[in-house]
Amino acid sequence: MRTKARETLFKILFSSQFVNPVDRSFRNGMYKAGELNEDDVKYCDRILSIVEEHGDEISSIIDSKSRAFPEARLFPADRSALFIAIAEILYCDDVPDKVAVSEAANIASRYSSEKSASFVSGVLSSVIEDKD
Repeated sequence: MRTKARETLFKILFSSQFVNPVDRSFRNGMYKAGELNEDDVKYCDRILSIVEEHGDEISSIIDSKSRAFPEARLFPADRSALFIAIAEILYCDDVPDKVAVSEAANIASRYSSEKSASFVSGVLSSVIEDKD
């Protein structure tokens, strides 16, 4: 299970919204603090690479799916959870869409507002509908 890896990844992406770019030593420190194994580190590096390469596209998707709030106005925690899940949904065939949605909703409910989990789930459900 990648729950610890996703939470570590969430913290890295969250931090990157305030200090950009997040350097490699910070990432490695987060991996160590999260007690990630080699497979988890590879997963995190893969998602971070996807977010870096496709960040503008992911932002546009969030803007189109979140009509009430443009991506730039979202809570940083919600934005981070959405970026992880959308990267998984669109670019990681080894992650089931339902798992990506569930994990993102769990992260949002833990680190954001009461309504964030349902908001994140709704946005991601719409992304999946368009994908199919």
